[in-house]
Amino acid sequence: QVQLVESGGGLVQPGGSLRLSCAASGTILSIVAMSWYRQAPGKQRELVATATSGGSTNYADSVNGRFTISRENAKNTVNLRMNSLKPEDTAVYYCSSRLYTAPGVWDDYWGQGTQVTVSS
Repeated sequence: QVQLVESGGGLVQPGGSLRLSCAASGTILSIVAMSWYRQAPGKQRELVATATSGGSTNYADSVNGRFTISRENAKNTVNLRMNSLKPEDTAVYYCSSRLYTAPGVWDDYWGQGTQVTVSS
């Protein structure tokens, strides 16, 4: 069984910063990639950023240059540093990981989500 637990959400003023963290635990053989998604009210869930085991990162155009994703491989952890936050960044942020639990057995796992609200 695999669990992803997020932390670090909250209320911040426009222009402020927040740091989200996500830790994966359980029966994990190896992690392919860890990502952050978000879902605003009335909108579809969207990919925010991805960090692969090979060290590459990708960002949505809307956050590129403001958000930074980083992994701590030894701890099965991924962080999302969010700077210059805007009201349109308000959403529930979800951590996701594609990982192997056994040779040849992989799946996508999700955290429970953490609320980020950007408002004055």
